[in-house]
Amino acid sequence: MSEYINNREVRQNAIKEILKQLHEGKSVEEVKSQFEDAFQGVSASEISAAEAALIADGLPVDEVQKLCDVHAAVFKGSIEEIHQPSDPKLIPGHPLNILYLENRKIEEIIQEDIRPYLEKSNPTDGKESLLAGIEKLSAISLHYKKKENLLFPYMEKYGITAPPKVMWGVDDEIREQIKTVKSAIIDAGLSSQELIEETEAMLTKVTEMIFKEENIMTPMLLEHLTLCDWKIIDEGMPEIGYMINKVPMWNSEQIVEAENETTANVTAEKNGSEKLSEDGVIRLPSGEFKVEELTHMLNALPMDITFVDKNDQVKYFSEGLERAFPRTRSIIGRNVSNCHPPSSVHVVEQIVEDFKQGRKDHEDFWIKMGNKYILIRYYAVRNETGEYLGVLEVTQDIHPIQEITGEKRLLSE
Repeated sequence: MSEYINNREVRQNAIKEILKQLHEGKSVEEVKSQFEDAFQGVSASEISAAEAALIADGLPVDEVQKLCDVHAAVFKGSIEEIHQPSDPKLIPGHPLNILYLENRKIEEIIQEDIRPYLEKSNPTDGKESLLAGIEKLSAISLHYKKKENLLFPYMEKYGITAPPKVMWGVDDEIREQIKTVKSAIIDAGLSSQELIEETEAMLTKVTEMIFKEENIMTPMLLEHLTLCDWKIIDEGMPEIGYMINKVPMWNSEQIVEAENETTANVTAEKNGSEKLSEDGVIRLPSGEFKVEELTHMLNALPMDITFVDKNDQVKYFSEGLERAFPRTRSIIGRNVSNCHPPSSVHVVEQIVEDFKQGRKDHEDFWIKMGNKYILIRYYAVRNETGEYLGVLEVTQDIHPIQEITGEKRLLSE
């Protein structure tokens, strides 16, 4: 045991030293050999465990994020030594198969819609074509949202906490780089050479993320997730959307076991709820509902609502037709901090802390998203004695409301 602890401490110290050198300006190539020496023959999960321990001790996620490029450089050279190779194609329609197909689509966009116009002596000559290619690549956000909202919750469920945080941070960096390149093309804010360099840096990061997904994240998922987990993930994918036009269906015969397991879980949950109300009615101080009535009444609200309990776990969200942000059932039970990008999680944590300490009872934000104007409101939920029970998030597109003028007193035809 002592040898294990010593090895763990050595690896954590090695990470700290490498991060210090990266912070001081050393390149990936300059620190790569140190990483290889410290982590020779160590699995990706063990490296992630070392990083998670450092984050738990207070090391910022964005610092650990700097190691991503080092990971890729080392793993590319010795991937067979780090873990057994796995086939990312898997079963047609399986969630990992969808991600694999989308990664091939991303590579296709890069090779056919971006590079031919970027590699011209002057990329501005093919400005419109290059811009069209970058626009196509913007759909990569759908790919990343599926990771962040469907896969990461299960990684966290099985104790894999550091990799999702780090990967989400890199995803956001890529999103921002795509926006920067797009703006540079439209506004001509960069010289031709600067545009090439900026675009190449973005494409490199995109390509490295594909490698990390298929050779680091995928083996972790395959090691831990059950068939039932994959089924729930599969059901949540249409909510977010796809980068590919033809989405293969997962053969239902291959998920009979998951169906049985899910049915058993649902039955157990129903039996548990019936202890509170044997007639299936939820009784509240000011009225009562059947479960079906309450479910569809909440879904009929012209806004999204999400409830996070006093332990910071997501307990419920409505499933209306028009959604401001994607929500999938895999987030139920997830810590609310893990539901937000690393760049904004501190804001959420501050809101929750202010509510818990009684410093505030509500907080509002409003943002523009295309032709939508989204109002996001947070309310502290307290009982009659003032005890904190959780947070209610209410999200609504208020653009149609802002356009209301005059009065309306007659029925619509």
